[in-house]
Amino acid sequence: MKFANKVVLVTGGTSGIGLEAAKLFRDEGAKLAIIGSDEHRLRAAEHEIGADVIALRADLRDPAQIDKAVAEVVETHGHIDVVFANAGAGKAAPLEAITPAQIDEQFGLNFHGLFFTIQKAAPHLRDGGSIVVTTSFLNQVGTPGLSILSASKAAVRSLVRSLGAELAPRGIRINAISPGPIDTPFASKMGLPEEALKKAGEALVGAVPLKRVGKASEAAKAALFLASDDASYMTGTELVVDGGLSQI
Repeated sequence: MKFANKVVLVTGGTSGIGLEAAKLFRDEGAKLAIIGSDEHRLRAAEHEIGADVIALRADLRDPAQIDKAVAEVVETHGHIDVVFANAGAGKAAPLEAITPAQIDEQFGLNFHGLFFTIQKAAPHLRDGGSIVVTTSFLNQVGTPGLSILSASKAAVRSLVRSLGAELAPRGIRINAISPGPIDTPFASKMGLPEEALKKAGEALVGAVPLKRVGKASEAAKAALFLASDDASYMTGTELVVDGGLSQI
């Protein structure tokens, strides 16, 4: 078991990649804590994961709530070994329709929430620990209507390099997974009409060299690899899991 007795914190752990990763960490022996913002989904994930998972409700746009959640994990387990900062959200809108509130909302979770999750957890991370974050193929590929989501993910990609340098003296590694089109609820929350979402999805799959949508478990396995000792000489990097979309 690669994570036997290791304390793993997963944000966005109630659905999609985060939930699949949480189950994989559990199967590898981790002492698991997940953070979600929706009480119903949080309890459903808690039931699905089982194994004494700590399920915490927090809005990651509020650093005080992150502080409280991290404190609960540390109070229970004394330290943290792995952080998978996976929570994120996006809203599709063309250039002329983007509002300051939309920018604040997306950067508030995708960048600020991720940054403060790492900041609050870092003092409790054991030396030699690991951080994994979720970026996106959108930080490499220009996509109409997704400029703010793409920019927030590009900011996270840059953060991985900077914090990788800053945390290296403690032996703490930080890396990113960059998913392409993955079969998760993420796309359905982007505010597109169902027909427009279907057409966009079909076009995107057509552009993927492997000609299919990825599974949440495929991205989750990449996150586990980066968090594990199998990736012990990797930091500051981004592992692309997008069927070749941004690479070929």
